[in-house]
Amino acid sequence: MNTPPLTPEDRFEIGGDDLLPKPTDFGGEAEGQPVSVTRPGDVLDDIRVRIGTLLKTETVSLLLGAGASVDCGGQLIGAVPLAIERTLQSQGITEGPPATIKPWLSLLYLAVRYAGCPAASPVTSDEILARRLELSSGQPAPLRINFERVLTTLLRWRAVLPESGGQLCIEGPPAVDTNAADLDEALCHATRALAVACNLPIAGNESGQMPYKTLVRKLLTRPLNLKRVNVFTLNYDTLIEQAADAEGVVLLDGFVGTQRRVFRPESYEQDLYFPAETTEGRVHRFDRVLHLYKLHGSITWRASEPTLDDPYGVRSASFDRAASEPLLIYPTPAKYGETLGIPYSELFRRFAAALARPQSVLFVFGYGFGDEHVNTIIRQALAIPSFTLVIVDPNSTSAFASTLRQQKDRRIWIAQGPTVGTFSGFVEHLLPDLRDEEIRKKVLATHRALAMDSAQQGAPPDGD
Repeated sequence: MNTPPLTPEDRFEIGGDDLLPKPTDFGGEAEGQPVSVTRPGDVLDDIRVRIGTLLKTETVSLLLGAGASVDCGGQLIGAVPLAIERTLQSQGITEGPPATIKPWLSLLYLAVRYAGCPAASPVTSDEILARRLELSSGQPAPLRINFERVLTTLLRWRAVLPESGGQLCIEGPPAVDTNAADLDEALCHATRALAVACNLPIAGNESGQMPYKTLVRKLLTRPLNLKRVNVFTLNYDTLIEQAADAEGVVLLDGFVGTQRRVFRPESYEQDLYFPAETTEGRVHRFDRVLHLYKLHGSITWRASEPTLDDPYGVRSASFDRAASEPLLIYPTPAKYGETLGIPYSELFRRFAAALARPQSVLFVFGYGFGDEHVNTIIRQALAIPSFTLVIVDPNSTSAFASTLRQQKDRRIWIAQGPTVGTFSGFVEHLLPDLRDEEIRKKVLATHRALAMDSAQQGAPPDGD
């Protein structure tokens, strides 16, 4: 494996100790310049061996956040993405003269303010129209509020009203005076705009799919006697599904059916085997299987009325931006009417159960620790002595990650920086193919033995 160019910002910490070499360690170039580590058997090989050991633990889980989708054109929703805001404005403003703003769009901007956006965010008609001019004439600063928090605010407002009718009034400033119909329309437009933005990869970013395919291939090199790998994702896109299809991998994703796929969580308990060649022969476990849990929903999920053969009223189908059924891509498992209890509560329960198993490891990619439901489960898992947490983030500066780093806990590993801290960089350079791991371990051991022998031969005799 070729050694990647490291930068001074790259770090790989175990218990707060950085294992990566610095420029001075190998006579590197000027400060701030890329440093090429060219010595065979370097520390990166050692890190790969360590990660390979984690991959062979009993229960391996992955958690993917928005940062894992960036190379495919995915939107980071720590702020309201400009592409989504432009879409909402084009749908919510009727051309004039004079231009008129539909009630649901005004309501959405009110939710932006109530979700915690600074006072500069637009709420009046004049401010919203002025914002449209900014969006059409350049690249203004995005509204600094997590878009999922905006959706959550709308959901909370909707939850206090009956299924139809009713009026919600909140004293301002700014004041809110709305009804169930406008809230439903705001939620519909916001979720569909988000779904369109998450229909990845976007044109020109197809190469961003390669790390997903590589990830799937490497995960499947685990010994077959271990539990299937669990892939938990907070993303709404279908990049994991596309990679699995490309690699011929079966995803157990909680849905069953052929023409009509419905949510049946008991399907997670199923497994796949090759039949025995004789009546007395042993069956063989099918090696290309992963478990997929989409904790916040998916652009392919549809809500429908529960029936006897669809008990939860949740179906999965190809993404269709014109589909009439509500999309299930909500940011929290909080109950909305009668639809959001399931499948979200079931998926979070399984997330917590996977992390609570003995000898469990969780790899976290591109997640900024902004979801308290997820953070609570991780905190709970850290109370288990055999649990290991691996955080992969190019700039791991969240308050949650900083608190973990301060613990100096040897069970907490952090990969950070532009080379090893990105999803693609970690998968390519640090995540091992376990079929090659034994060879790499032998090479590393041989290199260390030769280095030790060389050092002993160069040492002066006793007494000199």
